[in-house]
Amino acid sequence: MVKNLLFFSLLIYSCSYADVESNDFDKYSLPTVASVNIEKYMGTWYEIAKYPNWFEKGCGATQANYKLLNNGYVSVINRCRELTNVKKIKEAIGTAYVADQATNAKLKVSFVPFFQRWGFFAGDYWILALDPEYQYALVGTPDRKYLWILSRSPTLDEAIIKQLKEIAEKDGFDLSKLVVTEVWTD
Repeated sequence: MVKNLLFFSLLIYSCSYADVESNDFDKYSLPTVASVNIEKYMGTWYEIAKYPNWFEKGCGATQANYKLLNNGYVSVINRCRELTNVKKIKEAIGTAYVADQATNAKLKVSFVPFFQRWGFFAGDYWILALDPEYQYALVGTPDRKYLWILSRSPTLDEAIIKQLKEIAEKDGFDLSKLVVTEVWTD
């Protein structure tokens, strides 16, 4: 557990302090959805596709569970099944908070909660597209280094995936980096 906590802590640190490569975009020009109802966003989300990243190395099927806490923060529990042993599940526990109160579409996530109040070790989590019924979402970071397609169910219709990919590409994400995640099965 300590090993997983350290691993995910380093992950969030790298997300929050990543160098922006010279691209044709302004780091902060990434559009998000106009409004997010945080209460409706809570619950379980399954990873459908992602940019490969070091903190999910060795992960196959992946899910996240979000729960709104009394203090306004969000409890985050990320779980993934290992590629080499699907019976083994890695888990990381963290917290998130809304960074943009006007839209609730920009969050900061930390797996080192003690430092979160000062903004250390917190990575960006921007909601770029969201189904009106909160059944699927596109999440990324303004530096375009991280991208996820999420769904309330372990699978998502190919037509919806195509729409989300089009949004990501329009927003400056390189789709050649996007890989499909294994399907979560219980």
